[in-house]
Amino acid sequence: MSKNNHKNRNRGDRNQAGDQHSPASVGVHLNYLRMAPRKVRAVADMIRGASVNEAEAQLIYERRRPSKALLKLLRSAVAAAKNTKKLDAEKLVIARITVDQGSMLKRSLPRARGVASAIQKKMSHVTLTLAESSTPAPSRFTIIVKKKVKKPEGEGRAAKKKAVPSAEPERAKPAESKPGFFKRVFRRKSV
Repeated sequence: MSKNNHKNRNRGDRNQAGDQHSPASVGVHLNYLRMAPRKVRAVADMIRGASVNEAEAQLIYERRRPSKALLKLLRSAVAAAKNTKKLDAEKLVIARITVDQGSMLKRSLPRARGVASAIQKKMSHVTLTLAESSTPAPSRFTIIVKKKVKKPEGEGRAAKKKAVPSAEPERAKPAESKPGFFKRVFRRKSV
């Protein structure tokens, strides 16, 4: 592999199709993701070309850190496809996903003899394009997303903090001490 060939590994189809999307496709971007592109690419390669349902299932059960950000991006793309282009979510397929390197935060780490070594905190730019396939792929998974429900006032953590203590604290009554099994069997002094 030549020196510059590895940098353009995921940009191959950008020059051919440009950044324009076909009428039956939706593109979304995630810029300045604070993870190294090499790590994000490893997760992105898993879902490339898969149906939306399959990709979502893989990202949910993937333990690596970029999967959470890519799952959020995928769900955003599906919502955009449904709402803006009125596409069928069952027929959507990941047509293209590219991970490019963004800017770097340069930091230094103190080392021996007063020397500082450089640390590069890299960022990623992720581009995801969904396209509608002619036939819906058979869904192997049923993904259930729990709806968030607000608790009524008077419940939850905030209510516990707001609860005003009574003027006279209740005194704890000493419970009747009943020796447990351990104390009955193991005694320091023999009886």
